[in-house]
Amino acid sequence: MDANMPLTAASQASFPWLSLIVLLPAAGALVIPLLPGGERSDSNTPRNLALIFLLADFLLIIGVIGNIFNNQISGIQLAERVSWIPLIGLEWSLGVDGISAPLLVLSGLITLLSAAASWKLKSKTKLYFALLLIQASAQGLVFLSQDFLLFFLAWELELVPVYLLIAIWGGTNRQYAATKFILYTALASLLILISGLAIALSNGEFTLNLSELTARSPSGTFSLFCYLGFLIGFGVKLPIFPLHTWLPDAHGEANAPVSMLLAGVLLKMGGYALLRFNVQMLPEAHNQLAPALIIIGIVNIIYGALNAFAQDNVKRRIACSSVSHMGFVLLGIGAIDSLGISGAMLQMISHGLIAAAMFFFTGSFYERTNTLSIPNMGGLAKALPITFAFFLATSLASLALPGMSGFISEITVFLGITNQDNFTSLFRAITIILAAIGLILTPIYLLSMCRRVFFGPRIPALAKVEEMNPRELTIGLSLLIPTLFIGFWPRIAIDLYESSTNALAQNLATTNLVAITHTILYG
Repeated sequence: MDANMPLTAASQASFPWLSLIVLLPAAGALVIPLLPGGERSDSNTPRNLALIFLLADFLLIIGVIGNIFNNQISGIQLAERVSWIPLIGLEWSLGVDGISAPLLVLSGLITLLSAAASWKLKSKTKLYFALLLIQASAQGLVFLSQDFLLFFLAWELELVPVYLLIAIWGGTNRQYAATKFILYTALASLLILISGLAIALSNGEFTLNLSELTARSPSGTFSLFCYLGFLIGFGVKLPIFPLHTWLPDAHGEANAPVSMLLAGVLLKMGGYALLRFNVQMLPEAHNQLAPALIIIGIVNIIYGALNAFAQDNVKRRIACSSVSHMGFVLLGIGAIDSLGISGAMLQMISHGLIAAAMFFFTGSFYERTNTLSIPNMGGLAKALPITFAFFLATSLASLALPGMSGFISEITVFLGITNQDNFTSLFRAITIILAAIGLILTPIYLLSMCRRVFFGPRIPALAKVEEMNPRELTIGLSLLIPTLFIGFWPRIAIDLYESSTNALAQNLATTNLVAITHTILYG
């Protein structure tokens, strides 16, 4: 079924599974404030209740994607469409396809593990876990929305919990980091709103339904302006250079569980939205601007890697590495072929798991050492051998060691660029060489960090620290095992989205052929 075709009866949901996925965590967020005891209570009930709701939601996601979702269909499935506010054309319209399905699973897993990583939190637990649950609902709604205004409301809603989670439970400069985060993302959202409404008001009757907007497929200068508006708006969240500066500050001040959410899910929203809006809705503009997207991706890769060298804070170094790794997502999207787009999807899934794991293990040894300053750490390998083994494994996955998910995702992006005939041989060669420089820099800054943190003279203040407990080991394995599975058997992820990414690439190729034919005939 083509991604742009209207929904058929077979694609409609017989039961509102997707609404249940979205609303279940929100229901938990409403229950938690009703629990007895004030915010200063030492009760673990808010945490336990949040874990129950998030576990139930994750199992529901797995059940729906594993048993009901058909990965052979490229279009929207399990559609739910109910008029919500007719006056402004807003519909409660949900649906899932190959682009959203794997990211929905990733979101459910990372949010659950983020709540589990918050086990020892004692301050304002009701508010904290209620915000995590609201965040889970907002994330799900972003990936499942099939109405532009509903998507935009979800996009804005998920900013609020993250802002509060950083501003209240963050580090010394948490207010600055949280304010910078909300200003960057909220201002960028204006461009998303303007571009979306411009398309909704063009070429016929006003509609906010994404399938109907995609069918309009705007062209010409108008589509280029809308594309740029979406690119900047979604690029802040990805993030793209030079709109990335909020990310190191946010990671540097957020606690480890919130950093897991930022790296594992929020950055992926930017990549998902680029595929959904820039590639699927504006194929003509994407074909024209794809080389620019590749150039931005190269800048991301090299600049992020070089910037990581300058960071003496573990979390800030990992945050800069995220900027670099998300550059490969831009390369894959810019490759405008099925292999490149597949690599972009796989890179988002892979990076979500790896970055969340790295931030989790960083939080684990921060709880024991009370510092994230690389110069103030050393010799921890002997004191924390298991933590060292896990952190080294995730670092190796991040630097694309064969057998890890990072390798297969990045090599797929490279092959997508290599196989693309729309670019000149010189452009492809320069792209591959410059991207390879980023690959060379990555092991240098990651392994040097591991050496400085875990080897060398042991600092006396860090001589007596406790090793990871069973709960932490379970969280770590829950992130590391999928990374290994995807590295050895990538089909487990690729099968979920391949039909949809092939349809996207085919649509781009068809649009490009039509544009070339029009140029030949009419000049």
